[in-house]
Amino acid sequence: MADRMAFLTTARAERERRDAQERLGDWREVYRPGALLPVVGGQAGRCMDCGLPFCHSACPLGNLVPEWNRLVADADWRAAAARLLATNNFPEFTGRLCPAPCESACVLAIDGAAVTIKNVELAITDRAWEQGWDLPQPPERADGRRVAVVGSGPAGLAAAQQLTRAGYATTVYERADRPGGLLRYGIPPFRLEKHRLDRRLDQMRAEGTAFRTGVCVGRDVAAGELRAGCDALVVAVGAAACRELPVPGRGLSGVHQAIDYLTWANRVDEGDLAAPPVSAEGRHVVIVGGGDTAADCLGTALRQGAASVTQLDINPRPPAGRAPGQPWPVHPKVYRETTSHEESGAAEAGPRVFAATTVGFEPGPDGRLAAVGFAEAEPADRSPRAGTERSIPAELALLALGFTGPEPDQGLITQLGLATGPDGALARDDGFATDAPGVFVAGDAGRGQSLIVWAIAEGRAAAAAVDRYLRGDTELPAPIGASARALTL
Repeated sequence: MADRMAFLTTARAERERRDAQERLGDWREVYRPGALLPVVGGQAGRCMDCGLPFCHSACPLGNLVPEWNRLVADADWRAAAARLLATNNFPEFTGRLCPAPCESACVLAIDGAAVTIKNVELAITDRAWEQGWDLPQPPERADGRRVAVVGSGPAGLAAAQQLTRAGYATTVYERADRPGGLLRYGIPPFRLEKHRLDRRLDQMRAEGTAFRTGVCVGRDVAAGELRAGCDALVVAVGAAACRELPVPGRGLSGVHQAIDYLTWANRVDEGDLAAPPVSAEGRHVVIVGGGDTAADCLGTALRQGAASVTQLDINPRPPAGRAPGQPWPVHPKVYRETTSHEESGAAEAGPRVFAATTVGFEPGPDGRLAAVGFAEAEPADRSPRAGTERSIPAELALLALGFTGPEPDQGLITQLGLATGPDGALARDDGFATDAPGVFVAGDAGRGQSLIVWAIAEGRAAAAAVDRYLRGDTELPAPIGASARALTL
């Protein structure tokens, strides 16, 4: 048996990463291969098995964290995998991409270092795949009814897998040439190697889920026709409408949306392109934005051989610890360095500038981007502070400002008569249903830009709502009460 008092005697230890300089020479994932099972088991043993597991409630999926921590500590990896897969369809994705609000809510984090929940999760799921424990689960019998899912990001995939396992004939429609959404073309391979996504898609096909790629619903297939041909429809198109930056020079050659830049780089990784249409190689690069997408652009630009990379974040630098208004167990806004920022230091690529608001893009003699102008941001409204304007050289500027909601010109939305809220997200009730009968909305399309763990949770909950709509009841698990309102909190 593991030491039940390990939280007092064992220090927190993160999963080992490859050397930052080494990582810059390839596109492979940043972690060193192998889970080092005894080390992970010791980290899982730090779990206090507390009576009120705030980690459980902080996770949108309701992951049974204390249970699988204890099982890993006792070296019962197969049972731990069963507990993990009971609440999470894709732990190999969340274990790599989720910011781990569960760790912020760990009781140990009140005055110390939280359990490495995310690392333990990743070790469990990787071991489950290696040992063949995460097998396809085709339904015992077919229901006979058909469900269409539009969009193949994490929300759409989670909804589709749950509905297929419940016995529905489920087809996923994806306008891109491959399924996966942002998992495929938005997340760089150094954070998620695509063979992991393909492996999960193969599992879903083995269970009976069908995929139709290269099909834009509302253009290639009329949305009304699709709805008439199925018993229910789930809209999980994500939030692909990029925020803009309406400043002078926005239209200059050399200024691009981050998602386009990342998509091109991912297509090179997929083998579709020999080289990206836009590359950072040999260029001075400025990234406007401070979130995960900006960090992904940073890591990509460094691997492409940028001459320098400067990141402009309009927000002030967060504190190292919790601010008074963000007490435990909320997930605080604190200063964090991603693996890309580690690599930036190793490459001496350039600064990360906080409280910087971009005021314009400046052309050179050839009419292309030559510099980015910015100023210190006023704390109250983020407006430029007079007298602080300056410029930095740039041949490539990437806008990583987030997303506002589904693309407004989609024929799907207008043809189904779906309403949108003031934030651009699709309107729905507490049960994920729209005003159109039998049409449901899941993921970023309904809640706005959010985390992958929220997308999976919404996909699972929307599947339960569809099941209830078609059968009058459901046995499918639904995180956080299957309420769109609750999932928004």
